[in-house]
Amino acid sequence: MISVLITAYREAATIGPALDAFLAQLPPESEILVVCPDAETTAVIHQYATQFPQVKHVPEPDRRGKPAALNLGLQAVRGDIVVFSDGDVRIGEQAVAPLLAPFAAEKVGAVTGRPFSNSHRSTKLGYWSHVLVKGAHQTRLARDAAGDFLLCSGYLFAARRGLIPPIPEDALAEDAVISHRIAEQGYQIRYAPDADVSVKYPTTYADWLRQKVRSAGGYAQAYVRNSPYSMRSAKLEAQQGTRLALQFARSPRELWWTLLLFAARLHLWALVFWQVRVKKRPLTTLWQRVETTK
Repeated sequence: MISVLITAYREAATIGPALDAFLAQLPPESEILVVCPDAETTAVIHQYATQFPQVKHVPEPDRRGKPAALNLGLQAVRGDIVVFSDGDVRIGEQAVAPLLAPFAAEKVGAVTGRPFSNSHRSTKLGYWSHVLVKGAHQTRLARDAAGDFLLCSGYLFAARRGLIPPIPEDALAEDAVISHRIAEQGYQIRYAPDADVSVKYPTTYADWLRQKVRSAGGYAQAYVRNSPYSMRSAKLEAQQGTRLALQFARSPRELWWTLLLFAARLHLWALVFWQVRVKKRPLTTLWQRVETTK
């Protein structure tokens, strides 16, 4: 049995398309659980639940953040394989089958999908999103071929339910925590490049920083930093991503945007070091809603 676990907050406009994409691909015996606290999104979920018995709402009255919401959902799921996604993204029309296929091997503990940016490359922030998703794709392809450790993308991944531990409620990158814990149990994480998911990325620098400090900050927390496995850090990013980013540019304007991206990533990792490692600011401070991705 397959369980889909979606977290959503104030995403009444996007949760419907997210559910439609899954319902078109899942067998009838599967289930889709949506954890959300707000009334507007809940109303849409209830409309779907009246038509599709697979769809269920998991209330989250305390609003303690995404890790706590995921823990609530994981207590309620019944499937052996759990597919994770968000209420503001949409999976591809044939994404589920390639995401699940690698689980035919018993030592595969998780499989990550491939995010695509639906932001316009003609803008600076849109261009940045295309550089970063392309870099992540090429890195995952190479590491998957070599059998190396992979990080799952929180936009779309699947894991064996029995391998997923409770997620610390202050974890900034829950997908990283799950990835590391599965690898530490001796299981492999695979990449399914045909399991695509469309993502809208931030359109302002302030929102870009809010999102990236939150996600990159998770790799500075002890849950991930002290793991024997590693795939993402400021040092690895500089070593592995610089040439790829420079080669991605197609024009002098895009080359200039690439140089600005290097400066922005330095700004980002400096903020991560200060806010997470030095100030140890909590999830409630660092997890700020990003409106331009909705």
